[in-house]
Amino acid sequence: MNAPTLADVVTVLEDLYPPSTAEGWDAVGLVAGDPHRPVRKVLFAVDPVDAVVDEAVEWGADLLVTHHPLFLKPVTSVAATTFKGAVVHRLLAAGCGLHVAHTNADSAPRGVADALADLVGITDRRPLVARVDDAERGIGRVGPLDRPTTLGEFARRVADVLPATAQGVRVAGDLDTEVTTAAVVGGSGDSLFDAVRAAAVDVYVTADLRHHPASELRERAAFESGRDTPGGAGRPFLVDVAHFASEWPWLAYAAADLGDRLGDGTVTTRVSTLVTDPWTTRVASTGR
Repeated sequence: MNAPTLADVVTVLEDLYPPSTAEGWDAVGLVAGDPHRPVRKVLFAVDPVDAVVDEAVEWGADLLVTHHPLFLKPVTSVAATTFKGAVVHRLLAAGCGLHVAHTNADSAPRGVADALADLVGITDRRPLVARVDDAERGIGRVGPLDRPTTLGEFARRVADVLPATAQGVRVAGDLDTEVTTAAVVGGSGDSLFDAVRAAAVDVYVTADLRHHPASELRERAAFESGRDTPGGAGRPFLVDVAHFASEWPWLAYAAADLGDRLGDGTVTTRVSTLVTDPWTTRVASTGR
């Protein structure tokens, strides 16, 4: 049975995650590799960092597919004297290509947003911000939860289903308040606060929430709902997770979908379980 070429695999990946659906500032697609080389092993990971390259090389991967780009900004050299150039050289020396699916994977069906929505229990979902030309694609997902729960129970569910990180899960809101609807955005999501408010959901799960945007959202919501509102003023509540953790669930979908499209077991896929979140330790406040 002949193995597909890198070009064959890229064709499938670009059908799943069309480059034309990536944001204009993004850098997606094939970064390195010979399109004519056969591909038998594909490793999926969030970040193209040194430890992931080690895993790809040691496993004998022919292709590394990452969510985050290696080169998001233009460069004039990929010499091995730079840490990003060294990544390219190590991969090519080992016969391993590199392909990136970033914002095009965020918005795709069974992409980053859908994978996160599935884990936290959002049903009958729709994109938080839909594309004009395709109602199934778009940023984030929003919909009812599979069962009513409290904010505290919901936050614990999020913590249970995502990879453990030093940050853990941060919550803004009354933990005893019932929540029945949610929105999710994998990766940095505080730029979508207006869309979340317009969706009128109870809770919003995303990553990289900054102090001022989060504080203003909570203050505005509390003011507009009235401080005497029963059941917990200040919706949407916030659940802030690590950036890496919010995007990692998609890797299993991508690996399965690539294997299904290629068929016949011609390619072995593997999802990296390395935690590549840059934060390594959290020290609790002493209370002083």
